[in-house]
This record gives sequence, structure tokens and C-alpha cells, in this order.
Amino acid sequence: MRSRRIVTAVIAAAFVMLPAGTALAGSGPAPAPSENSASKSTAATPEGNPLSAKAQAGGVCDDAHQIGKTGYIKRDGTTIASVKQFYSPECKENYSYVWLWQDFVDQEDDYTVSAGVWSYTQNHEFGTESWEADNGQEYWSGGTDTVGDCTSAGGAVEPAGSDTTYSGTTDTRC
Repeated sequence: MRSRRIVTAVIAAAFVMLPAGTALAGSGPAPAPSENSASKSTAATPEGNPLSAKAQAGGVCDDAHQIGKTGYIKRDGTTIASVKQFYSPECKENYSYVWLWQDFVDQEDDYTVSAGVWSYTQNHEFGTESWEADNGQEYWSGGTDTVGDCTSAGGAVEPAGSDTTYSGTTDTRC
């Protein structure tokens, strides 16, 4: 429980440090059909696949696509994870997506991961999900009703036995 509070506090602190951007969270065109997976694969991918088993189990809408730039979580200068913000035009929700890089997964037995969407408009974190003592690679936050807000997706990773939580965020979308 203490670990979950620490991870949530770290994510919130990281979000507060980011300046607001100018793009609308749900703005921009959806990817062209040719940019979507033609095979409708359910495999987890570094790019984020809303059709993956974990995404579907977490309630991610099928049409979700990345908005904004990818953020990174680094440990001692080495990237250990990517963080992306997704938007679903159909469900009108935002999601945070954390993908742990293979080198990190191979080096660590277990870790705590957290993913959520920070609303600068409401000064609050939404959709936060945490996984303690896990060893997966793909993590999706819950869907958030923050499409009209300025938002960033964030993630945090704390290796088992470590006192350090590593966090990262995406760019801000307004």
C-alpha cells in the first residue's frame, strides 16, 4: 500500500512539473486505416495495441490511438520504459500506456508499475492503475473522461527491493 501511494505521488509530482501544451487532447486526425493493424492482431506491442488481451481486459476501446509524443522512463540514463497517451474518439476517453523495454524486463524479476492520466485542467490524476510485484511488459490505465482537459499520460516503475521509483510523462495535450 505504501508503495502504491509513493508511485501515485511521484506520478502526480511529475505531471505538475510539465508545462501545458496547446493541442487538444482529442484533436488531430485518427490514423488512416492503412496505419492500423490490418491483421487485427491481439499481440502486445511497443507501439500500443488496443486490441491486446490486457488492453481489452482493461476496457480500452478498440479505436484508441496515440496522441502526442512518447515519453520515456529512465534509470541512470538508460531508458527502461515508454509512456504514451491514447485517445478513443468512439468512447471519448484518454488512456496512459506504459511499455517496459525488454532489457529492463530481462534484468528484473519483479517490479511495481503505475499508469494514469493527469488532468492539468482539474489538477487531478484519473484512471490510475497499479500493479505490484508484477513482471509483465504492457500496462494500460483505466479510461478517463478528460478529453476536454489539458492532459499528460504518466507512468512509474519501481524495481522490487529498490527505494527508487522511476517515472516519466508524455507531452501535454490541451
